[in-house]
Amino acid sequence: MKPVIQEEISGCGIAASAAIAGITYAEAKRKASSLGIYAEDPTLWSSTEHVRRLLRELNVSVGSRKIPFEAWERLPDKALLAIKWRVERGKPFWHWVVFVRDGGNALVLDSKKGLKSNVRRDFGRMKPKWYIAVAN
Repeated sequence: MKPVIQEEISGCGIAASAAIAGITYAEAKRKASSLGIYAEDPTLWSSTEHVRRLLRELNVSVGSRKIPFEAWERLPDKALLAIKWRVERGKPFWHWVVFVRDGGNALVLDSKKGLKSNVRRDFGRMKPKWYIAVAN
């Protein structure tokens, strides 16, 4: 799996979906638009429904619930993680990233444009709040 860079400041959910589905940001954005999902919509990163619906349309199966993060070692081999979780004006917001474990190597794919590397292994710096398991 390869990281996909978000093209809008709030496009992390679209980029994470693209990375999981193995498509480009543009392809995921077109599919999202056809579903009425837009990066500019703050509910894309304050609700899980839009990303779940986009992933279903991309034939990706995800868990039905948010699971509180306990430890990196307890994550499934593939998961959507909520990091940078915060409350603004009474609403929760977060940044979507993808956790992948492959052949014993764990990494996080972070779509943020300004990062030196979008493949992260600095687990101590990231503070996940919860995750959604990805089945395929």
